[in-house]
This record gives sequence, structure tokens and C-alpha cells, in this order.
Amino acid sequence: MHSPSPIVRRKSRQIHVGKVPVGGDAPISVQSMTNTDTLDVAATVAQIQRLEDAGADIVRVSVPCMDAAEAFGRIKQQVNVPLVADIHFDYKIALRVAELGVDCLRINPGNIGKEERVRAVVAAARDNGIPIRIGVNAGSLEKELQRKYGEPTPEALVESAMRHIDHLDRLDFQEYKVSVKASDVFMAVAAYRQLAKLIEQPLHLGITEAGGLRSGTVKSSIGLGMLLMDGIGDTIRVSLAADPVEEIKVGYDMLKSLRLRSKGINFIACPSCSRQNFDVIATMNALEERLEDIMTPLDVSVIGCVVNGPGEAKESDIGLTGGTPNNLIYIDGKPATKLTNDHLVDDLERLIREKVREKEQAEKDLIARGA
Repeated sequence: MHSPSPIVRRKSRQIHVGKVPVGGDAPISVQSMTNTDTLDVAATVAQIQRLEDAGADIVRVSVPCMDAAEAFGRIKQQVNVPLVADIHFDYKIALRVAELGVDCLRINPGNIGKEERVRAVVAAARDNGIPIRIGVNAGSLEKELQRKYGEPTPEALVESAMRHIDHLDRLDFQEYKVSVKASDVFMAVAAYRQLAKLIEQPLHLGITEAGGLRSGTVKSSIGLGMLLMDGIGDTIRVSLAADPVEEIKVGYDMLKSLRLRSKGINFIACPSCSRQNFDVIATMNALEERLEDIMTPLDVSVIGCVVNGPGEAKESDIGLTGGTPNNLIYIDGKPATKLTNDHLVDDLERLIREKVREKEQAEKDLIARGA
């Protein structure tokens, strides 16, 4: 539980999206995208704040027109999390949001148009210290590449990305990250693996249009998991046809399972069986809902019987093992107290929050001594 991840990450150049470092030795950041109407400033701000509360490091906002650019400026003033503006075709929108304090521009240089337009966008990015994300998608490849390859392929995605990269290289602009997304897991994984060998810039991972909450989570976990295990990836977005907050939750759970991030509670829970001495599923559902606000890293095991319970509990910050007549609580790997089923969730929540406060205070004391 507490040992470092065995994954050796690909070495990449570090850029900054606002206050968030991406690439290099920075933690893999988790991001999502708003699905409100950008012109509805209040609704968009509210959704961004919900995403930030869920732990989002970066949030992307679509800016399809100049009115949306002006709305984006008002949104930016009301939130703390770094914002990426998603822009296609109209380079003037990119110039405007650069003036309004955007933290990153998501563009394809190829669909911005003439060379002087790309040059203007890059100049605005350079002058304002704004990185660019080149976003290639299998569903919107250039027609020329579609004719060349006949259909989207990993090679087509990488060639498209390299064409866009060439635009920036000619302008001596290196502050960018790249994505080569596809809804097909094999295509996306192959494209990212190829691209990782060709450039030093950070890679933004995603399986685009992955599906609904369940199917999209499975597909994204397989695809992104394969790449993350390879050490590839500096920032991720789990694309789900669901509440964007769910994308953040799934993203962090994915990184926690690979020991690449440790924000919030890492639950270890059995699937339950007839040996259980309390309702494991109901207990877990209640705990996950009640403890969503906790961002302090903590390992909590919830095991219904004594077969695996003590072993898991000894490796956790707090462990619950089902027993007769009472359940046993371990704290820091040692038996601490017993709990009945009558108020099990309430008592366990109380112990977890006490442990969180203890860890937070220890961290504050450590910082104070270091200062």
C-alpha cells in the first residue's frame, strides 16, 4: 500500500498550465471538461467549482465563438483551477482568450488556417507565457490523411500530430503538449507509444468518446492503464458520457491503483460473500458517499470476515475486519478497538476522520519544523 510505484515514467519536458506543472517529475495531473453552455457563466462557474472540489487539477472549457471568449474571461475571474480554452478554426478567439488570462490553448495549428494566423497565435502564447495543447482525434483527421491511409490508423494519428508539431517547431515554440486520441483502445495505445518515441514534450492521455459511465470507465482504464504502465502520460482525461465530476473520480482511482497519485482515500474492500459479518456493499456505498470531501491520502480496508481481513488491515491506515460477535478495527496495522454492527458506518467514519486530522496535523508540524 505504502511502497512507491514500480513504474518508471518516460522523461519529458515540463510545461506549466497555470500553477500546475505538467511533465518532467510532476505528478500526473487529472482533468475534465465542462459540458455547460459557456455563455451561461454562472452554470459554468458552478460546474468548474464542483470539479475543483472533486480534485480536478485542470479544467477545459469550449470556446466556440467570440461571445464565448468574453464569457470565458468572466468565468476565469471567478475560479481558481487553471483553465484550458478549447478552440477550433477562428484564430481571433485564441488571441482574445490569451488577453483574458487563459492558462492553456487547445488548438490544432492545421485548422487555424494560414501561416500568419498560426504565427499570431504562437506569438500571443509566447508573450503571455501560455502553453499550447495539440489535440489530434481519429474522428477529425485531415482529409488528405484519410485518403492516404484509407481509415484512421495509429500512423495517421502520429503523422497528423507531427505536422502540427512542425508548425510550432518552425516558430521555435516548445511549450506544448500533445494528444493522439481515438475511441479504439488499440489505435490510441499504438499511436501514443509511437509518438512517445518521437518527441520530448508532455503527452495528454485519453481514450476519446469512450462511452457511458461503466463502459467508458472500463475502456479508459484498459487503454490508459496500458500506457501508464509503460510510463507514458503526463496528464489524463477520462472521457465519459456522464457527469464530468465522475471523470475526475475515475481518473484519480486509476492513478491510485497504479500508485501514481495518492489523493483521497484508497479503499480496499472485498466483494462480500456468505462469510461476511456485516453488509460490506452497503457499508462501502455509505463510506464512499460520506467521505468524498477527504483529499488527504489514506488507505482504508473494509473486509467482511477474518480470512483476509487481518492481513489487509495490517497494511492499511485503518482496517475493518468482520468478526463474531464484534468487528475488529486496526489502526496503523495494530488491533485498536471493536465495533458492533449497530452504528458501524457512523463509528468507522468517525475513526477515519480522526485519522485524517491526525495525518494533516502531522504534515503541518513537519512543514513548521522545516520552516
